[in-house]
Order: sequence, then C-alpha cells, then structure tokens
Amino acid sequence: MKISALARSAACDGVVDLVDGGAGAGTLVVRTGSAPTNTTDADSGTLLATCTFSDPAFGSASSGVATASSITGDSSVDATGTPGHFRVRDSNAVVIMQGTAGASAELSISGLVGGDLIAGGTLSISSLSVTQPSGS
Repeated sequence: MKISALARSAACDGVVDLVDGGAGAGTLVVRTGSAPTNTTDADSGTLLATCTFSDPAFGSASSGVATASSITGDSSVDATGTPGHFRVRDSNAVVIMQGTAGASAELSISGLVGGDLIAGGTLSISSLSVTQPSGS
C-alpha cells in the first residue's frame, strides 16, 4: 500500500501533535544503553540530559516530515555517560516516541567527549525531524 503526501503529512502531524499533550511543553530525554522494548515500558539506563520543546513542539508536516520548533537545551548534563537512546514525552511524561542516540544515531549528538556527555556540560539539540514513511 502507498499513501499520498497529504496522508503522510496528516499521519505525521497526528504523532508529533501528541508531544503538545498535557498542560505544558514536552521533553526529550537522553539516557544510556538501549531503549526499552516498548514505549510503555519503564525507563532504562542512566538519565544524562533533559531538553524542553517549545509549544507547539513541531511545525506542520510537509510531505510526511515534521520539523521541531526550537528545543531548549540542557545547560547542566545530569551524569557522565555514553548516549544510547532518547525518549520524547508529553508534559504528562507519557512517552510518545523513542529511538537511538549518539554520534551516529537517529538522534545525532555532536560534541561528545570520548563518546560521552559530561556531567555539568551542555547538550543542545540543533534540529529534530520526524518522518512518516510513504509505504512504498
């Protein structure tokens, strides 16, 4: 099955709009190790950093791709460790999506020191986009 660009964009908007759910801005957290199997599973790994989305978190999707509005970085990383995964949550801490994080991952993090984020350092997210596959 293939879906149109209009349908891809509507589906993508449906997902990213969930980040705005609740009474405030959503967050993006970076943790060590592998992501839990399911988004409903408890967090795994050590919390390294928490970044906060603008409200709204994403602009309208175009051709199935939504780009995040500005994301406030973490000016004091919580712990030293190697990024392994990230989770995007709404303001009620419900996980909306998750993926890999690191130097060459779904969430690409530059400026790592020996592969690690360093406690007390900063993490800035320069861009983030979500793509709805076309089904082709």
